[in-house]
Amino acid sequence: MSQQGAKPVVLADPFKFARDARVLRGEVAVAGMGRLVDQLFDESGAVAWELVGEVGEDRKPRLLLTASGTLKLRCQRCLDGMEWPLALASRLLIVPVGQEIPDDELEDDEQDAVEAGADFDVLALVEDEILLALPIAPRHDDCEVPRPEGGGEKKSPFAVLAGLKAGSGPR
Repeated sequence: MSQQGAKPVVLADPFKFARDARVLRGEVAVAGMGRLVDQLFDESGAVAWELVGEVGEDRKPRLLLTASGTLKLRCQRCLDGMEWPLALASRLLIVPVGQEIPDDELEDDEQDAVEAGADFDVLALVEDEILLALPIAPRHDDCEVPRPEGGGEKKSPFAVLAGLKAGSGPR
């Protein structure tokens, strides 16, 4: 799952990375994240990311991922481009591939669980987390509803019925 055009960033052992409290950081071009580009207005810019390993009080290994940058999304109202500031912070419990995730971990809103094995693709994780953080229907704060050609306001097809109802009663 490496990114096109981006140099792969791989953790040989993500559990050791967490136990050793290592830190890894970098920057990836938005154009290098193919699945993300499909959701954007354009592929300009870059995302800065940082991955920190830790072992929690419960002695479970975790990854703390932060990412920031500016993405160009398509406004769902006017269909024009709009800048969206990315400020991502994810806390991820690392679970060995194939191991079932306990129900109490699934219900914890403070963290998500991610399966990890040898050769863990960091940039795929960054892209996954960005995709999850995208707004469902982005739009400008001050965007107007599109008007029909000519700028006139479209009349409701029920306006005639409302006029009939408001008019004279039964005859």
